Amino acid sequence: MPLPESLHIGPALAAVSSTVTPRGAHALDPLVAFASLAEIASTFHQPLKPEIAALYARKAAANPRLLFTALLGRRFTHDRLLDPAAIAAWKAGLLPLLRARRLGALILQFPWAFRFTTENRAFLIELRRAFREFPLAAEFRHDSWLGEEARGTLIDYHLAFVNVDQPQSFRATPPTALLTSGLAVVRLHGRSGPAARHYLYSLDELEDWLPRIRRLAGHASRTLVVTANPGPDQALVNALQLQEMLGAAPLLAPAPLIRRYPAELAAFRANRPVQTTFLRDDLPTRAVA
Repeated sequence: MPLPESLHIGPALAAVSSTVTPRGAHALDPLVAFASLAEIASTFHQPLKPEIAALYARKAAANPRLLFTALLGRRFTHDRLLDPAAIAAWKAGLLPLLRARRLGALILQFPWAFRFTTENRAFLIELRRAFREFPLAAEFRHDSWLGEEARGTLIDYHLAFVNVDQPQSFRATPPTALLTSGLAVVRLHGRSGPAARHYLYSLDELEDWLPRIRRLAGHASRTLVVTANPGPDQALVNALQLQEMLGAAPLLAPAPLIRRYPAELAAFRANRPVQTTFLRDDLPTRAVA
């Protein structure tokens, strides 16, 4: 079964290391060639400069299917500050991507402490109205947002529900395949703690998500799957593996990535010859007697 045109898979832009990026190239360049989605995580801390957003849109022109997701600033989702100047700054930074029809979703990433309450429901609606021009997707870490009233709120206000894979803890949102708008979003964070610097999903862990992704893609007008697991290039490896498992063709990957992950990317071709090795660059070597 081929990969649906409406299904877009890719990693966070910051997760692509300089090893994969050719010298003198932009970090986005490998994703333009090998992915259909890139997440802009820097907007969680500060607004994007409009000229940078315009650059992203120009670079994306080489891949008609490439879309972006971006995180809304933590000042809105964590600090709950809705000052007009900040709202205007974040909007200005994202409008070039929106106007170029490259912004797949603006992610509202809430902390675990943001539970479903009357007060938090009202704030979510206020935030939705503040960024009404954008396709919004809300990520909740607390399972109280799976209740009927909470889901009804998302449906009523045209907010996509972000289906997350995350470390499981008390009342953490479990893996789901929930659709509350025409947009389906999945974000895979890894299953280790927040202090982890690396996390590579196993094939079994990725396969566990395939039925949910297929179910969402079969009902949504657009499905975005972000591999947001930490580490240099691990998210890109997992994004490529998901593409392979879901029927993408042809299977292409950056040559340095195939060299570092020959087993994981055994089915992929590179755009230049690859010297494979059994040792990964990101692991310590040891002498063999």
